[in-house]
Amino acid sequence: MFQRLFIAALVAGVVAGVCAFGVQRLRIIPLIQQAEVYEAAAAEKHAHDHAAHDHDSETAEQAWEPEGLERALYTLTADVLAGVGFALLLTGAMALASLRGFNPSLRTGLVWGASGFVVFTLAPSLGLPPELPGMEAAELGLRQLWWVGTALATAAGLVLIAFRREVIAKAVGAALIALPHLIGAPHATGASGGVPPELAAQFVSASIITAALFWLALGATSGWLFRWLG
Repeated sequence: MFQRLFIAALVAGVVAGVCAFGVQRLRIIPLIQQAEVYEAAAAEKHAHDHAAHDHDSETAEQAWEPEGLERALYTLTADVLAGVGFALLLTGAMALASLRGFNPSLRTGLVWGASGFVVFTLAPSLGLPPELPGMEAAELGLRQLWWVGTALATAAGLVLIAFRREVIAKAVGAALIALPHLIGAPHATGASGGVPPELAAQFVSASIITAALFWLALGATSGWLFRWLG
C-alpha cells in the first residue's frame, strides 16, 4: 500500500509541479521581475539616504540571486517538491477515506484537489494574500502561525461538513472555517511599499489561479492513479 501511495504521489506531484511551473513562467515570474525593479529602487534610495547621514558606512555587498536558466531550474525543483509533498498528504487522506467506502477516481480526485485548494490557498489568501517582493508585511512568525492555524481549521471544518451527518457537527465545521478570519490576520502597520497596487492585484489573481490549476491537476492525477494502481 505504501509503495502504491508513494508512486501515485510522486507522479501526481511531478505533473502538478510542471503544470504550475509553466503557468508561473507565463504569468507570475514577469510580475515578480517587475516588482523587483521597484524593490531595487527602494533599496537604492534607502542606501543613498543612509549614506547621506553616515559617510563612514561601507557599501553592503549585493546578495546572490539566481538568474536565467538557474532561476528557472530552482523554481521548477521547488514546484515539483511541493507537488510531491502535497500529493503525499492528498493520497494519504484518500487512503484513509477509502477505509470508509470512498472510491477514488479522476472525478472525485478533482473534488479532493478543489478541497486542497480551499484549505491551503483560498482560505489563507482571504487574510494574507500573496505578496510581491518589496511589499511591506507583518512579522514572519505571526504570519506563519496564522496561516497554519487557518489551514488546520479549514481542513477540520471541511472534514466535519463532508463526513458527518449531524447538524451540530456541520455547524461546528462552519464555525471552524470562519474562526481564523474573525480573529484576523496580522498585517504591517507601516508604509505599503513602492509596488503599485495594480501590480499587486495582478499578482494576487495570477497566484490564486495558478494554485487552483495546481491543485486540480494534483487531485485529478492522484485520484486516477490511486484507482489505477488499486
